[in-house]
Amino acid sequence: MPAFFLLMTIDEIKAAFDRELAAAETKQALSDLHTRYFGSKGVMKDVFRELKSLPSEEKKALGAAINPFTEAAQAQLKEKLDRVSADEDRRREARETIDVTLPSRLPRLGHLHPITLVRRQMEEIFRDMGYSIDPGPELETDWYNFEALNFTPDHPARDTQDTFFLDNAERHLLRTHTSNVQIRSMERFKPPVKVFSAGRVFRRDEITMRRSPMFHQAEGFLVDRGIHIGHLRATLEHFIRRLFGDDAKMRMRPSFFPFTEPSAEVDMSCVFCKGAGCGTCSQTGWMEILGCGMIHPQVLRNVGIDPEEWSGFAFGTGLDRIAMLKYDVPNIRTLFENDLRVLSQF
Repeated sequence: MPAFFLLMTIDEIKAAFDRELAAAETKQALSDLHTRYFGSKGVMKDVFRELKSLPSEEKKALGAAINPFTEAAQAQLKEKLDRVSADEDRRREARETIDVTLPSRLPRLGHLHPITLVRRQMEEIFRDMGYSIDPGPELETDWYNFEALNFTPDHPARDTQDTFFLDNAERHLLRTHTSNVQIRSMERFKPPVKVFSAGRVFRRDEITMRRSPMFHQAEGFLVDRGIHIGHLRATLEHFIRRLFGDDAKMRMRPSFFPFTEPSAEVDMSCVFCKGAGCGTCSQTGWMEILGCGMIHPQVLRNVGIDPEEWSGFAFGTGLDRIAMLKYDVPNIRTLFENDLRVLSQF
């Protein structure tokens, strides 16, 4: 190609470069422009390849036109890149600058689970009555979970269909109730003693609206001289009124538990209809809330306490059941789904 045409091409390249340089307003656009014209595969590399085929005199004339353009163009690129970079830095600084005079953003706080709220409230009630708080172990032996509590060897609760047994010679299991704390506490402390325990328990249940293989129970007991069922009733009435309000009523019905004698089921006036009768309480006005009774003499003997000198009472309830009643939760699964839309209401 004659040098004349290459000179024309350089003038065209210069005009195109000037247009693109004027249009480039970002660091990325300027970087792309430099690559397009002065990169290893850029426009000027093509010009230099054409330059090799020209005679020496024409190379000199063309080089005198190419070199000033290359130097001037790269200087223009650098000057505009510095200016654009400075502008972008100022805009970023303005964007990221923190105005310390503005009110701060409040942190998003977590929420206590309704079962935790109920457990803490119940612990506070019994702590005010002088009870010690002991959650007890969840991994237990057959002795503390069944044998010492007067469960007969053929009792259904000791069946592998109901209890999570571990495969070992010592018959370890996941506790099925918090009554294990009763035995452990009476072994550790001489009477008088009173302890309240709340925590997780485990049974082989299907997950339904009212059942779960893992749930929560609370248990309390008292051993002292001269304790009778009147003390038990007064304790439970105080507990129910503290938890559900002064207008809550209570009644006791005869029942049977292996570790208490006599035993009773405790009902309270329905929290939804206030005893008038509704669908939730099957129109009776009452809702079952816990089981209780006087500690069986054999249970006292099992832990080395003389039932002729000491007597006591025990009671137990489901924390999940209490939470469902207190917060009007219709399905136990709601308590375990960890849905923040639910938990944030508490």
